[in-house]
Amino acid sequence: MPSNDFVRTVSRSFRVLVIGGSYGGLAAALALIDLSQGRIARFNSNPDTKAPTHRIPIQITVVDKRDGYFHLIGSPKALACDKFASQAWTRFSDIPGLKSPGLSFIQGSVSSVDFAGKVAHIIDAENKANRTESYDYLIASSGLRRSFPTVPQSLRRDEFLNEAKEHMANVKNARDGVIVVGGGAVGVEMAAELRVLHPQQKITLIHSRNRLLSSEPLPDDFAERALSLLQEAGVEVILGQRVIDTTAVDTEPENRVWNLTLSDGRQLKTGYVLSAISQSVPTSTYLPKEVLNEEGYIKVHRSLQFSGAIPNAENHWAVGDLAAWEGIKRCGGAMHMGHYAAMNIHRHMTAECTGEKPEFLTLQPFPSVMGLAVGHKAVSYTPSEGTRHGEDLLASLFGKDMGNTICWNYMRLGEAC
Repeated sequence: MPSNDFVRTVSRSFRVLVIGGSYGGLAAALALIDLSQGRIARFNSNPDTKAPTHRIPIQITVVDKRDGYFHLIGSPKALACDKFASQAWTRFSDIPGLKSPGLSFIQGSVSSVDFAGKVAHIIDAENKANRTESYDYLIASSGLRRSFPTVPQSLRRDEFLNEAKEHMANVKNARDGVIVVGGGAVGVEMAAELRVLHPQQKITLIHSRNRLLSSEPLPDDFAERALSLLQEAGVEVILGQRVIDTTAVDTEPENRVWNLTLSDGRQLKTGYVLSAISQSVPTSTYLPKEVLNEEGYIKVHRSLQFSGAIPNAENHWAVGDLAAWEGIKRCGGAMHMGHYAAMNIHRHMTAECTGEKPEFLTLQPFPSVMGLAVGHKAVSYTPSEGTRHGEDLLASLFGKDMGNTICWNYMRLGEAC
């Protein structure tokens, strides 16, 4: 991006701690690097946006449990396709866009935060030791805790590839087919992807409600289209039935058999059971209750600053799934929040250097929108266009790799800083 020839370099330097290295956290870190070097933030689509007038030295530290960036929305395919598995997880150290002298990574987790002292206590997984990290600004973007197979449970790339390989073997060797329990977004995409990648397998999706995607604030025609696309892909769908019992009959790897009992008394036999109904839990245990709502999400202002009654609240920010925010949580929204947080943090830094009052960007509630990859087609809903579906829509929303290349290019992870 073009630089401003009249950028002033300030003498003050700032330390930024980012907790979570997924969509929101990386977007915030990368945008901050651009802004601190006097460039327009890489995610800015407004041609009238002016470059920053101050170059501000910063040091960004990202803490994440994983050793790399994992394309979370591609989980259904990454866990079922050997080729895509290796593409979906890239170590932070192997990403050109993250090779900046002002950016470092710690594989580990934050156990607690001292807001008054601006110090985070970190459990360092690599060195197997506790450490502290001082900061001037903190961005909480550690997201939600989800169980397998919604997301892989591995924390290192090599372990993930083994986890995915085992999952693929279980699907392939399931002599009595595969049953996916749960008809939310993950369950729908997972069942469809398994059917595409293993067309010889019988794939069944069971959902306790009478319509798919029953927990989402979306119109019925969207759910009905998702159902028709699933059935068109060859997935058998059972609605309005709860699985009340799952019993292992044979646990030998080559002859696994489970008996499932449904609420209407039906008995089903299958070779592999996948649960897609796990409750996502906010990873906010390192924060005090004063900054959290009843569900554990971080309360924020429209600027994305913490709104709780804590010391130095103006120096603490939240983005992505962990923030208490209106609308359906999506990776695009997380990256958008990361960009806004970075812009506002840079304005706060500039204000500290110049004494001027910062004018923050204010984020608006996200509309209820969704796009699902269902077999060889996609289905989407937006308030302005309603429900749409088709092969062309799959290409525009997800490309050929569940949106991995789209997100990678949007954050410019392949370009050196």
